[in-house]
Order: sequence, then C-alpha cells, then structure tokens
Amino acid sequence: MSIKERLQALRQELPEGAKLIAVSKYHTNEEVLEAYDAGQRLFGENRVQELLPKEEQLPKDIEWHLIGTLQRNKVKYVVPFVAMIQSIDSLRLLQEVEKQCARLGRETLPVLLQIHISGEETKHGFTEEELQELLQSGVIESLEHVRICGLMGMAALTDDMAIVEGQFAHLQALFQSLKEGAFKESPHFTELSMGMTHDYRLALKHGATYIRVGSGIFS
Repeated sequence: MSIKERLQALRQELPEGAKLIAVSKYHTNEEVLEAYDAGQRLFGENRVQELLPKEEQLPKDIEWHLIGTLQRNKVKYVVPFVAMIQSIDSLRLLQEVEKQCARLGRETLPVLLQIHISGEETKHGFTEEELQELLQSGVIESLEHVRICGLMGMAALTDDMAIVEGQFAHLQALFQSLKEGAFKESPHFTELSMGMTHDYRLALKHGATYIRVGSGIFS
C-alpha cells in the first residue's frame, strides 16, 4: 500500500472528533510531502533537531505537534511555530514554556500534560502524585500563555493487549475526572492523546481524540 492508501484506510477508522497525527520522525521530506499531498496536515515529531529543518523546508500550513521528550533549553526553538506540545512532563518544563511564550510573543500555546501510565522507566510523564502537586501548586492558574488542553500517555510496549487496554482505560478515567474536577471551568480541556500504530484501536475505544501513527503510514 502507498502512503496515501494507508492514510485513507486509517481515516476511515476514526470516529467523529478523533484526529490522526502522522508521526514523521526518521522519515524524509519526500515522504512527508506524499502524506501532505494526500491531505494530511497534522504531523508529529519527537526531536527538536529533526523538527526544525522540516518546519523550515516543508509547507507552512502543516500543524506540527511536538510529541517527544522536550529539553528545557530547546523550548525557545519550537515555541514560535508548533501547533501543540503534547509532552509536558514536569512543572519546570511547563514554566519554561510559559516563560518563552512571554519572551517570544506567543500569545497562546496549547499543550498536553504527559502522564506516566506504562510503568516503564524509559518513558516520561507526571506520576499521579506529581500531577496532584501541580494542580495544588497554583501554577496552572498563573499561566497567561500556555493553554492546557488535555492529557497524553504512552502505554507499555507489550504484546499483552489486556495490559495496554487497562492503561488506556485508566488514563481515560483520569482525564474524565480532571475534566469534571480541576479543569471543569476550562472549555479547552478536551483532548486525550494516546495510541500508536500497534494499539490505536484500543485507544480509540477508550476515547482518544488524537492517535499518533508512524510506521502504520510510512513503513
């Protein structure tokens, strides 16, 4: 199948309100353009150093989502143009994004809080204890430029889909509790980003509004 055919097949599986992010890390500009020409506009990159040249060289109406670990010293490079940072995994990173938005004149930057649901040391994110500390710190209320729009999570890398489904269900429940609790006054807290090539169907079953698919499009 071609990139266009894979995209068409994926789109047919999306329920209303769910969006597909084509994960273009390690893929060439030519491959990204093939997806672009098939109508894809949302692309995800994991590394700032790979994102910057693509943003410079590829069409300007692409919506770039930063979905990988973001070091604080690289925030200033992506703040001017990214559509969303999906990988806010610490209070200090959140504060740095706010600082750079103010410094660089970015009025509003949507972000997602990354929650550590897999139990794997190689993955990042807030633990639920750290999330509660963030909610109680008063920092969120002080944000002028950063808009928290929901949660992101990555399930464990396992062939046991029961484990994966349990982690997605847990993240969905946490998202719902925050939507009805700490963020009940926010009309923007609407996004739940989870699910990749091997598990996106389970993520959609549990309410994902963004799925992040790479090899399922570009392989």
